[in-house]
Amino acid sequence: MAPIAVGDTIPDGTLPWFDENDQIQQLSIHTLAAGKKIVLIGVPGAFTPTCSMQHVPSFITSAEELKSKGIDEILVISVNDPFVLKAWAKTYTDNKHVKFLADGSANYTKALGLELDLSERGLGLRSRRYAILVEDLKVKVANIEEGGAFTVSGAHEILKSL
Repeated sequence: MAPIAVGDTIPDGTLPWFDENDQIQQLSIHTLAAGKKIVLIGVPGAFTPTCSMQHVPSFITSAEELKSKGIDEILVISVNDPFVLKAWAKTYTDNKHVKFLADGSANYTKALGLELDLSERGLGLRSRRYAILVEDLKVKVANIEEGGAFTVSGAHEILKSL
C-alpha cells in the first residue's frame, strides 16, 4: 500500500492509551480528529534514542506553541504495547499535551502505509518516523522520514506549515 499522502483521509482506528488517572482508554482516531486539527507523530519505538531524545521532546517543548496555532491534539503512535507507552510517557515529566497511543500489532501503522521492517536489527515490524498534520480527517502535511533520518518530522517543521 502507498504511504498516506497530502489530500488523503486518515484511516480510522482505535488505539489504547493511559489517561492522566492511569486508566487505559480506547481512542478512536476519527472520533477524536473529526472537525479538529491534530498532529500524528509516528516513531520506530518507545525508549529508542532519536525518538526519546529528539523527536518526541520537540513536540513536548513546542506543544504550547502548536496549541496556540490551532492544534487541538498531539498524538504519538508507536508499535509497542500500551504498558510500554505508559512508562515512556511518564519519563516526560513536563508533558501536558501529548498523548502516547499504542499500536501493538501495527494495524494502524499498516493502514497508514508507514510500516518499517526492522527485523534485521531485532526490532521486528515498526513504524517509519513521521509527523502528519491533519485537519478534519484530511492530511494537510505529511512529513515522512526515509531510513533512520530525523530531518523533516520534528515539531519545528510542523510549526513552519501553520
